[in-house]
Amino acid sequence: MNAFQHHIRLVRHDEGELVLAIINEAAERYHGVIPADCWHDPYFSADYLASETAAGVRFFGHDAGEGLLGVMGVQDVDDVTLIRHAYVLPCAQRGGIGSGLLLSLLATIDKPVLIGTWADAVWAVAFYEKHGFACVSVDEKTRLLRRYWDIPERQVETSVVLARSY
Repeated sequence: MNAFQHHIRLVRHDEGELVLAIINEAAERYHGVIPADCWHDPYFSADYLASETAAGVRFFGHDAGEGLLGVMGVQDVDDVTLIRHAYVLPCAQRGGIGSGLLLSLLATIDKPVLIGTWADAVWAVAFYEKHGFACVSVDEKTRLLRRYWDIPERQVETSVVLARSY
């Protein structure tokens, strides 16, 4: 069993403000890295969170007893599962929380897993590569993003897709 697995739980509906706080604080790292026309302030709004959960994104959190320190979403879309919106509070990063979330969720998924992230977020790409994911080709990335995600064309242009390597 993963050391963090006992800390991973489904985020409750009444924790939306906490989820937003975690995402928006952690997403500050993207400011100035991703294209300026893709940055929003706040990065994640309450309306966007509501639309993502309505679209089937289920958020899980790492809770060591003091509250959530990180969140990660999963979304089943047709024949794949997408890992969505993975964020850890900056004060808790590099302590295994993201890895614990990812490994715990992967243990429950029995179909292909895809992850989309910003191409220039090299730290995020490296994190997923460390966990057995690899970037797909540019043509495959574009096909996958258009099929499984509902994102603007500009985001398609500036993102990568990683798939599990077996």
